[in-house]
Amino acid sequence: MLFNQLIFVVFLTAVLLFLLLVRNNRIRKLFLLACSYYFYAYWDWRFCGLLLFSTVLDYWVGQKLKVTDDAGKRKALLLLSIVSHLSLLGFFKYFNFFVHSLQVLAAPLGWNLGTLNIILPVGISFYTFQALTYTIEVYRKNLKPCDDLWDFALFIDFFKQIMAGTIVRAVDLLPQLKESRTISWERFFLGFRQFVYGLVKKVLIADHLAMVSNYVFDNMGVFDGWTTWLGVFCYTAQIYCDFSGYSDMAIGIARAMGYDYNANFDHPYTATSITAFWRKWHISLSTWLRDYLYIPLGGNRKGDMRTYINQILTMLLGGLWHGATWTFVFWGFFHGCALVVDKRFNLYQKLKIAGPLVKGMGWLSTMMVVMIGWVFFRSHSFGDAVTCLYKMFNFMSFNEGVHWISFRAVLLLPVVFFFQALSVTSLKRLVELPAGRWYTPVALFILIYLVLLFQPKDFTPFVYFQF
Repeated sequence: MLFNQLIFVVFLTAVLLFLLLVRNNRIRKLFLLACSYYFYAYWDWRFCGLLLFSTVLDYWVGQKLKVTDDAGKRKALLLLSIVSHLSLLGFFKYFNFFVHSLQVLAAPLGWNLGTLNIILPVGISFYTFQALTYTIEVYRKNLKPCDDLWDFALFIDFFKQIMAGTIVRAVDLLPQLKESRTISWERFFLGFRQFVYGLVKKVLIADHLAMVSNYVFDNMGVFDGWTTWLGVFCYTAQIYCDFSGYSDMAIGIARAMGYDYNANFDHPYTATSITAFWRKWHISLSTWLRDYLYIPLGGNRKGDMRTYINQILTMLLGGLWHGATWTFVFWGFFHGCALVVDKRFNLYQKLKIAGPLVKGMGWLSTMMVVMIGWVFFRSHSFGDAVTCLYKMFNFMSFNEGVHWISFRAVLLLPVVFFFQALSVTSLKRLVELPAGRWYTPVALFILIYLVLLFQPKDFTPFVYFQF
């Protein structure tokens, strides 16, 4: 059950009606918890046990940290939580990956390392990182341990973002669960509007662009350079609209219910440096990596060389978080190196120049780095990625292969990049739909009608659903 399926709309409507009619905060939270487990069990009930394990373990660790001042015991409790979560994540997501990698070394010796038929639990990367924010912050004494097991269980499995949404931190959500949240008309409207925005991004834009990008990347080497570039542009727009659309839908649902999530995207394709891009893209993950990995490694406090190593290592692990393939690992390494180069040679930092020409050059170079990175992120193998880059940057290839220009891409790509550019100007208010205006509900329902009218026949899951 996903946000862009009709069954979820029915499910969500029933949940909102219950929350509207029932005022008792305790009953509402228990109802949300039951709905959350039903939402997850709808995919595969067997993996609800993992959520229960995470809940019980971290609740127990938090209670022990509450009454323990001994530094050694506190560190042992923290390590118990971290090792337990990362071990589960490592087994389900990376066991076969490492076995396949070792097989390359074992093959000359005649060894055949078998793999296991492992099903990857949906959203395990997200709720693992989310759960770790609790034990780490309690260990650091930045957060008081949660004394309500039911509140903590709801924090771990809040159905609106468990699949592939934002990584909600304990310090942000747990205090909200203690308060009685009301569903006001203003909050409902703002949540509904953001949900519709996300739905349009996903169904009307991302799913249609996926038809083009999938066709190009699944047949890499067949098309000429022009069509290859078109496929890369389509994937660049697709992955943004797909994931930011999901985040908008999750944040909108939470807001309608009375809960606030932080923004997860801030028009990343307007960034004029790769550092700025990572402040705008998947903000909940990039800040998690910064606060719980980069800074503990030493951050920028131990000299330039150590800073560069920390940046590369952080992004390397960030790439591995996305998926158990070497193309994801290289994607993280590539962005880590780009961040190092940006920090070392950034014109804005060194020369304090911010003129239009320099900004334009910064934007172009940033988009080029991002798109090259997406080639490795999307390609099935290194071979496909190299072929794609050859087609893109070898001018001879523009006359080699099948030439195909999709009408979908020609229509939708300018729309995506137009709204990205509009977001950094004062004209962005022209496309906002404020509450209280007669045309706002009309526009929102027209958008919903267009989604129903032009949704692709083939269902396309969210890109980040696989993580």
